[in-house]
Amino acid sequence: MFTGIIEELGTIQSVSLTKEGSNLEIAAKTVLEGTQLGDSIAVNGACLTVTALKKDRFVAFVMAESLRRTNLVDLKQGSKVHLERAMAANGRFGGHMVTGHIDGQGILLSRKNEGAAVVCTIGADETILSGIVEKGSIAIDGISLTIMDVGTDSFRVGIIPHTGSHTTLLHRPIGYQCNLETDVIGKYIQKFLAKSTPNKKSNITMDFLRENGF
Repeated sequence: MFTGIIEELGTIQSVSLTKEGSNLEIAAKTVLEGTQLGDSIAVNGACLTVTALKKDRFVAFVMAESLRRTNLVDLKQGSKVHLERAMAANGRFGGHMVTGHIDGQGILLSRKNEGAAVVCTIGADETILSGIVEKGSIAIDGISLTIMDVGTDSFRVGIIPHTGSHTTLLHRPIGYQCNLETDVIGKYIQKFLAKSTPNKKSNITMDFLRENGF
C-alpha cells in the first residue's frame, strides 16, 4: 500500500527487455534507505518488486501485463520516474490509499495557470471516469491528487507549486500518456452495486454518492 506522496525522482539507467517482461535499473537515493530484496517500490505509480540492490540503484521486474497497462513500456535510459516506498505501518498517511495497481492510462490534454496552481486536464475513457468523483482522489503517475471536476471525456486536477517542483507532470508535453489509478474504495462500491442489481438499473447515481460523501 502507498500514499501517493512521491519521495523522489529516480533516473532509468537501463531497460532490459525479455520475453516475459522488462527489467528496469533505476538510480535512486531516498527510496533505497532500509529497502531490502523483495520490497515494493511504486515506479510512476506502478507497484514493482525489488529484485536486485546496489549502492545507488535498484532493479525491478515489470511483467507483460504491467507493460500493457502503463507507461513503463515507454521508459528509456535517462527517463525520470516517480518513486515511493510502500507505506510503513507507523508512517503518516499524507495522501490517500494507493495500491500501485494501474487501471489504465490518461492523456494530458492541457495545462492552465490558475493563481499559484496549474490546472491539468486529463483525457480518459469511460472505465476510468465511471470510477471517479468530484473532490475524490486519483493517483496520476503515482501522485495523489484531488479531482476538481469530471467531464464526459476528461477530468481536471490542480497541481500546487510544491507538487509541481517535486514531480514531472508539469514538464511533460501535451499528449503525454500518464498512469491512472482510481480510488480503491470506489471500485468495491461499483462491484457491490453491479452484483446487487444485476437485472435492473440501480437508483443509486453518481449525484447520490456525492451527496452522501462518497
